Amino acid sequence: MNYTTYGPNTNMMNSVREEEKEARTESVSKKKKELADIANEALNMVIDEIDVSPLESELIQKKEVLDQVNEVISKILSDTKRNLSPGDKKNVANMVMDEIFGYGPITSLLDDTSVTEIMVNGTDHIYVERKGKIERTDNTFMDVKHVYHLIDKIIAPLGRRVDESSPMVDARLPDGSRVNIIIPPLAIKGPTITIRKFAADPYTIEDLITFGTLSTDIAKLLKACVKGRVNIIVSGGTGSGKTTFLNVLSGFIPNNERIVTIEDAAELQLKQEHVVTLESRPSNIEGKGRITIRDLVVNSLRMRPDRIIVGEVRSEEALDMLQAMNTGHDGSITTIHANSPRDSLSRLETMVMMSGMELPSRAIREQISSALNLIVHVARYSDGTRKVSKITEIVGMEEDTITLQDIYLFRHDGFDERGGIIGKHIPTGIVPIFLDKIKEHGDSIPVSVFKNGESLSENSVRRRF
Repeated sequence: MNYTTYGPNTNMMNSVREEEKEARTESVSKKKKELADIANEALNMVIDEIDVSPLESELIQKKEVLDQVNEVISKILSDTKRNLSPGDKKNVANMVMDEIFGYGPITSLLDDTSVTEIMVNGTDHIYVERKGKIERTDNTFMDVKHVYHLIDKIIAPLGRRVDESSPMVDARLPDGSRVNIIIPPLAIKGPTITIRKFAADPYTIEDLITFGTLSTDIAKLLKACVKGRVNIIVSGGTGSGKTTFLNVLSGFIPNNERIVTIEDAAELQLKQEHVVTLESRPSNIEGKGRITIRDLVVNSLRMRPDRIIVGEVRSEEALDMLQAMNTGHDGSITTIHANSPRDSLSRLETMVMMSGMELPSRAIREQISSALNLIVHVARYSDGTRKVSKITEIVGMEEDTITLQDIYLFRHDGFDERGGIIGKHIPTGIVPIFLDKIKEHGDSIPVSVFKNGESLSENSVRRRF
């Protein structure tokens, strides 16, 4: 019998596979560069020849330009005696069209409905988020100038600017997607773009129930709270879905009310008829003209609002927001970055102190406890899903502390075979005090939705801040 020594042969085979893999990668990279060079040459040739009428529809314009692009590509290939397959030729034409009518290499990502976030790190690293997970794409920019060209295309229509003297800017795309841009010298490895996409059709409460973000009973409670003018704050970490949840909650506001929304970059997509959208403004090149969220909150009080919705409180505007809630503007909703309901109150207290008003801690906490009724805490879990982890009521003050009580909790029971979260939303058995406020506004919710047959520790239900 002939025995074979496997070690050396296995190493040799692995080495061959690695060489083949490197050769394929190099071939793909070379092909990609060739197509990009042809597309760039075609773009330079066709850009000055484009002649479309503003009276024509966008569809007709694109068809006419595409015909021009295909002609130019054919001429380039003929002059340079190169051949491309029909598929490669179509890819080159798409690259040119994306530069003219879209946003270059990220156009296909913006059109991909499964992508929720796009992250551009310099020229060669473009990442996306799908189903809560980050993955790298094959899309790249030609050079740094190409990235800056895209940045100008995004911010120019908004009257914003970004340069070495002002290297950070927040903006939005025409569809409402939020954009953050930061460039050197602050971004060491090159210009960085982060785009938080919004769905073409905003999510509804039914969508969130389907996703497992919340239960049907929680949806009933929150709908009654919004209609009953309960003051709500949505808390959560970065990327936990606070703005999406705020948008869903805002959909419960009756259509006959005047709503004023205040944001750094307008993202909310309210369907009501009577909506006034306000957006903060950075200072101009001379360092003047800055309008803060606080300025807009103060101004909104003179606009006869039925509801004030602040996209996010993160600074001294927290004081004015609380005062508005305490002076007849019930039913206001906002969001805050926090790791738990308790942390959100601590952050609010810190923000009020940032306003420059030297108020004692007890006075600030009294303002918070009387202004806010409900905290909805959302979280992103390890499997990428977003869920309501707690529904917490602010009960009031006990001595110098704010008392909280959990109404609903998400109980994490483990993981399935694919690593997905297993769990469910359960009531704690406590009936919230604000039910009387809901009844005063002509709405009601059955007490049965708060009944719980499972035991919970008292510490997880009632807490003092």
